[in-house]
Formats: sequence, C-alpha cells, structure tokens
Amino acid sequence: MGILSSILTACAGERPNNLGAKAGLLAACPASPNCVASQAVDEKHRIQPLAFSDDPDAAFARLKRVLGRRGDATIIEERPDYLRVELHTRLFVDDGEFLLDRAQRVIHLRSASRLGYSDLGKNRSRMEELRNEFSNEEKKP
Repeated sequence: MGILSSILTACAGERPNNLGAKAGLLAACPASPNCVASQAVDEKHRIQPLAFSDDPDAAFARLKRVLGRRGDATIIEERPDYLRVELHTRLFVDDGEFLLDRAQRVIHLRSASRLGYSDLGKNRSRMEELRNEFSNEEKKP
C-alpha cells in the first residue's frame, strides 16, 4: 500500500503557493496549454467568465452549490468573493479559482493542472461543464 500511496501523492503534486486573487486578478497561466483563465489575454488560455443576471451574492452562492454537488471538486479556501478548489481527475489534481466581479456581473475563473504540460483540454472542458451547470441552476425557479 505504501507504493500506491507514493504514486498517488506524486500525481497529485504540491499545492501551488502563488494562487489567490491579488488586486482583482487571478494568477496568470503558465506558457503550457494546461491552463484556462477568464482574465488571460492570449486566446490559447482565454475562457469566458461565468456571467450572471441576478444578485452577485446569490450568483456566488449558486456557484458554491454547484461545486458542492460535483464529485470532483473540493473547496480548499473561501474568502469573500473568492473560492479556491481542488479538482480531481482520476490520479491528478488541478487547481481552480473563482473571483466575483460585482461591477461587471461575472465570476472570473482559472483552472490549471499542477503537473505535466498538456491536459488534453480537460481544464477547459471541465470549466465549460461547470458553466452549463451554473447556467442551468440560475434558470431553475
């Protein structure tokens, strides 16, 4: 069991210490293609933020509910208008961040792999799944 535990720990990688919103910005993506962010300036990494039309606090609470229902997401840090999550994919762990922008009525997002170079589009597809869940939740009466 010790070897399996070591392998799983190696695949999870270390939690990054450069995350957390600073001055209204999430961390920039590295050059590798295994990251997406709504505040990225290059098209390779850019993804749309989560838009909402209701109250900002209600929208952020909805995001937390959606994340809480997902079997692959664990909230690691929660501050006013900021969430940091670990996103699990079989053996790997990715890091997700969400930042509420009240003025623009969006929630900025970032999702990046801890290890490796390519994620075969997993971070982008996961954030698009999350966007659909978030949007569908808003439409419920």
